[in-house]
Amino acid sequence: MRIGMALNYSGGFKETVAELADYEKAGLDIVFVAEAYSFDAVSQMGYIAARTERLEIASGILPIYSRTPTLLAMTAAGMDYVSDGRFTLGLGASGPQVIEGFHGVPYTAPLGRTREVIEICRKVWERERVTYEGKHYTLPLPADKGTGLGKPLKLINHPVPSRIPIVVAAIGPKNVELTAEIAEGWEPIFYMPEKAADVWGPSLAAGKAKRDASLGELDVIAQAALYIGEEGAGLLELGRSMAALYIGGMGAKGKNFYNELACRYGYEKEAEQIQELYLAGSKKEAEALVPQELLEKMSLIGSEGFVRDRVQAMRESGVTTLNVTPLGRTHEERIKLLEKVKELAA
Repeated sequence: MRIGMALNYSGGFKETVAELADYEKAGLDIVFVAEAYSFDAVSQMGYIAARTERLEIASGILPIYSRTPTLLAMTAAGMDYVSDGRFTLGLGASGPQVIEGFHGVPYTAPLGRTREVIEICRKVWERERVTYEGKHYTLPLPADKGTGLGKPLKLINHPVPSRIPIVVAAIGPKNVELTAEIAEGWEPIFYMPEKAADVWGPSLAAGKAKRDASLGELDVIAQAALYIGEEGAGLLELGRSMAALYIGGMGAKGKNFYNELACRYGYEKEAEQIQELYLAGSKKEAEALVPQELLEKMSLIGSEGFVRDRVQAMRESGVTTLNVTPLGRTHEERIKLLEKVKELAA
């Protein structure tokens, strides 16, 4: 398995990127740079490309609503060029809270838009004159919707490869099926290997049945907090606030994909209570109800033997990239954690 790491999007990225060269030497294979309502991911990824040599770089994720499909393709081609072919385009729909609340764009048709964005990106990278007629995007803009002066154009520059890998963040059944059909990689959130087959197996199978062989095997990217040591049990608690935020606060009732995922995992009662409390402002009470089993099984926190078993469970469930968050107190400790998990995943 490859070892990846997600950068914190709330911190200063100069300080964070300064440590990456050491992580690269420790065996880190790929770094994922998030974009929410923070600094944009592209600025940070360009900075990373200039400060590293071998490390693969991925957006994790760029929302499909905040840029046009052709701008996403241009950005990916530019990132791939400055990184000498080390770039992966991570895409996702995000959610209504960010897209409508921060960007002021209607959160509509995430499934259809994802497919069309990917199809347009690949046309751009192949340096075709881009013409496209979809339900959500039409290129060039028809005369009756614009000035009539728009003409098909092709990318001026030559991308390093003609196809840049695309990873899609998805958890809903139809989105996962689409991802398995048309993307190089899939990045779910709150991944529990023991329940992955029950929750996502049918969707993955349906998507892979329609998959073009030229895409290769689907890269399954699982996120997990990492700490190896007997004293790490208390670190599990660090995941409570984020889990409660997503399950309880990332959307209204009936519009929260993470809450739906917790229900599909079998935590219907807890998910309902967490959402009720979180939306009512009782965040600490909501955090207390996050199931301990969920925290344990989606993490790599515990003794070396426990972490070895969890890595094996991830592998057996189909994970090919472990996207870890090392929880060491110092830079040196985080390096050692990366070296150890690299060894365990070999």
